[in-house]
Amino acid sequence: MVLFSKKVNTRPVPKQNASGYYDRRISNSLMTSRISLKKNIVVGGCISLQDIALFLNGVASVNMGKEVLARVAKSKKHLEDTAVREIIYGINTGFGPLARTYIHPSKQCDLQYNLIRSHAVGQGAPLDQRFVRVMMLLRLHTLAQGYSGVSPEILYGLKNFIEKGIVPVVFEHGSVGASGDLVQLAHIALALIGEGEVFMEGKRVKTSVALKKHSLKPVPLSGRDGLALINGTSAMTAISAINLIEGEHLVDLALTSSALLMEIVGANIESIHPIVSQMRPHTGQSKAAQMMNTLLKGSKHIRHTTYRTLPGVHSEDTSPIENTVQEIYSLRCVPQIIGPVADTLVSAKKIIETEINSVTDNPIVSSDDGIFHSGNFHGDYVALEMDKFKIAITKLSLLLERQLNFLCNPRLNGVLPPFVTMGTPGLDLGMQGLQFVATSTAAENQALSTPMSIHTISTNNDNQDIVSMGTNAALMASRVVENTYQIQAILFATLLQAVDFLGIKSTLGKGTKNMYQTMRRIFPFFKKDYPFLAKDIAELSLEIRKNAFQRYQQP
Repeated sequence: MVLFSKKVNTRPVPKQNASGYYDRRISNSLMTSRISLKKNIVVGGCISLQDIALFLNGVASVNMGKEVLARVAKSKKHLEDTAVREIIYGINTGFGPLARTYIHPSKQCDLQYNLIRSHAVGQGAPLDQRFVRVMMLLRLHTLAQGYSGVSPEILYGLKNFIEKGIVPVVFEHGSVGASGDLVQLAHIALALIGEGEVFMEGKRVKTSVALKKHSLKPVPLSGRDGLALINGTSAMTAISAINLIEGEHLVDLALTSSALLMEIVGANIESIHPIVSQMRPHTGQSKAAQMMNTLLKGSKHIRHTTYRTLPGVHSEDTSPIENTVQEIYSLRCVPQIIGPVADTLVSAKKIIETEINSVTDNPIVSSDDGIFHSGNFHGDYVALEMDKFKIAITKLSLLLERQLNFLCNPRLNGVLPPFVTMGTPGLDLGMQGLQFVATSTAAENQALSTPMSIHTISTNNDNQDIVSMGTNAALMASRVVENTYQIQAILFATLLQAVDFLGIKSTLGKGTKNMYQTMRRIFPFFKKDYPFLAKDIAELSLEIRKNAFQRYQQP
């Protein structure tokens, strides 16, 4: 686990105006670190989550080695030679339940175009362009392994789109995650053949316009090129990879805010003493406690009591004890709550990285072993991991919401005014409205965390009689991630206000002080209620989210 990049925007904090709050301002991104030397991602080899983060950060380039093109060409030739004398699905047959229909050689090229055009029918909102960029990278990576019998022109087409910043318009609804992500990937294939729409330089344009601007030609299809482009788990896997990167960042953020909360209320930190984790040695719990101890190093606002003396009066005395013996669960059990979340992400990372480097096509075309019709396109590995992932992140969001409630309720925290109001309580409402937002959003996460992988519905004339719904699971998980960033931003803003109310910013722990200073450069101090609070929270949420990919910087 890592914390924020230590390089932060050092712009001066503006002065408070007469209304009692700082003027709004557009902050620079926290992503201030630069990497001068780009990493080469060689498709057809091995790609990690770190590679994907660097790719999205613009600090990794995509390359194809000569050996990649050689094995792709070899696989293509083997497929063509075999298709002359044998029935091979998707070349000389129809698709799905129409696989018993023979396709004459004179119509086989048309078949590939028909497949793409008929399946590029996604509905709903366009996907986040980050998702689509990684989808193209992963599809290129799969095809480059040389087990799809694909034309080399397909690889060059995908690589050109990636390098030129051409992002096909892909829609959220359409995949059942069984024969892969047919509908979503068909929209990428549609753009490669010069049709449909793409995003280019921030605008949505016809693909033909983008191709002309970059002097590119539509990619021609032959053999099983159309099927190879759309038959696999590249969409759900791409979304899942980004979810995991952001999920790991959310874990770090939650540990940081939890540590600061302990300082604000002067909590006893014996609950994160190393011996506690030694007695229950789960990796995530141990790392969570260790990180919190690191963050709190040097703090003047926590108690280290490991023993307590009795009041020294008769045993019948029931007078109040000066300090509580132990904290409420949302403080005391942070390692035991966030630890399992972190361990769930570690397990999911292993599965998703395996999926990234797998061949999820059908049939598998091996120039050495033959052609095998199989089911590697079925997305249950991804679906199950994203179901577990969204449950874990939802649990994290519920912890954040409860910590926010603790801050807003003076009967619980004992040191802050209601809703951490900096003005006149009753007249000024502070964080009251934002608590409603956090509670509502956490409730949505609870509904979204219902497992998607069990919602299989037979389709495709019962050819696909049990499906994974992996892409739906990944997209729902991404919504949970987005919601959790919003809750985290609200909690951070409340913590900042609490620190300033108590006047303890100069004596915080080393790690929490760094967090406070970073956040205050984004979110303004305010005393009186003001009309830009919603926009400031949205900006804070955006900024803390941007920093997710910095944890994967090259050493």
